[in-house]
Amino acid sequence: MQHIIDRFISYITIDTESDPNSTTTPSTEKQWNLAHKLVEELKTIGLEDVTIDDKAYIMATLPSNVDHEVPVIGFISHFDTSPDFSGANVKPQIVENYDGKDIVLNAEKNIILSPDYFKDLLLYKGQTIITTDGTTLLGADDKAGITEIVSAMEYLIQHPEIKHGKIRIGFTPDEEIGRGAHHFDVEKFGAQWAYTMDGSQIGELEYENFNAAGAKITFKGKSVHPGYAKGKMINSMLLANEFINELPKGETPQETRGYEGFFHVHHIKGNIEETVLELIIRDHNKKKFEKRKELITKIAKKFNRKFAKKFGEDIVITEIRDQYYNMKEKVLPVKHIVDIAEKAMRDLNIKPIIKPIRGGTDGSQLSFMGLPCPNIFAGGHNFHGKYEYVPAESIQKATDVIVKIAELTAVPGIFDASEKPKRKR
Repeated sequence: MQHIIDRFISYITIDTESDPNSTTTPSTEKQWNLAHKLVEELKTIGLEDVTIDDKAYIMATLPSNVDHEVPVIGFISHFDTSPDFSGANVKPQIVENYDGKDIVLNAEKNIILSPDYFKDLLLYKGQTIITTDGTTLLGADDKAGITEIVSAMEYLIQHPEIKHGKIRIGFTPDEEIGRGAHHFDVEKFGAQWAYTMDGSQIGELEYENFNAAGAKITFKGKSVHPGYAKGKMINSMLLANEFINELPKGETPQETRGYEGFFHVHHIKGNIEETVLELIIRDHNKKKFEKRKELITKIAKKFNRKFAKKFGEDIVITEIRDQYYNMKEKVLPVKHIVDIAEKAMRDLNIKPIIKPIRGGTDGSQLSFMGLPCPNIFAGGHNFHGKYEYVPAESIQKATDVIVKIAELTAVPGIFDASEKPKRKR
């Protein structure tokens, strides 16, 4: 397992933070540093057709080692990290044989990773936990996924007795800013289906995700000397605050779970004359998702009617942009691809946790591009922040799942005429 730990650390210590304000792909030049390293590593372990395009999308092939026809499958992860928290100068800490107590990430700044708050830690007593030093995120999202795919391919190459069909792998930039699949060449990839290794807790298997949109709302105002502002000043910051208060109470990320949708205000900046509010809209149910977007427009119209005479033009301007949709619509018709992953986990004594993703992955967009793509656990917890951690054993288990899926897909007779797996009693 030390080999896998070393590989993971070699990835996370390369800064690949993406930038939502950039117009290039990849959005940051530094993502190329890991991309080029991965290309060389894939060639070194023995993969074929290793390519990287001018936007840093990486693809490679593990050829089939069986004579009979087997579906071409793929495994995909992203190498950028979230701009929500710094990914520069990551200094991982390794806690061996975790004892179930508090982990001091940074004594000087009194930053503690505690099971009293993060109860999932107790699932991993006795295991090797990789954490941050409390000043950066870790990058397990999704460099754990990359570690697992590379390690699984290396294992299959070193163990030709394990029979498998043709396997394609893909690594993408800019997933964390919603663009990971934008330039992914599905036709070139050439797989019938794929799996993103981008989930969290061991056992997660997901084929439902949010429908997602982003909203940018601009509030106008009028600045007047505060001593003479009676009936004249319009403070755009107060308008923005009033707008937020019009949103449904209790429908925020911190107050919802499961299939519950939300509105999430994540950025606000302004002055008296102009304030810009940015929020995201999420819901698994397509009808509820559309109603959420309609509510934003409805509230804006209410404000514009109220200030029509006083301001003379629209005082609230809304821009709503869909980001991705629920992959369930595209995966259910080929549900056997989920069944294979579930069986792989059970064969490895991993309890599958089948639940909706409260977010999105490259797979959600790829599914609508013609590549059905469920999501499998990568093992990390507390993504996008200083409390992020990953058990090394979970990375190993996810690697094993990839190998097992490859093996199961190549079993003669696992597919009937409709290409659904035959269940063994």
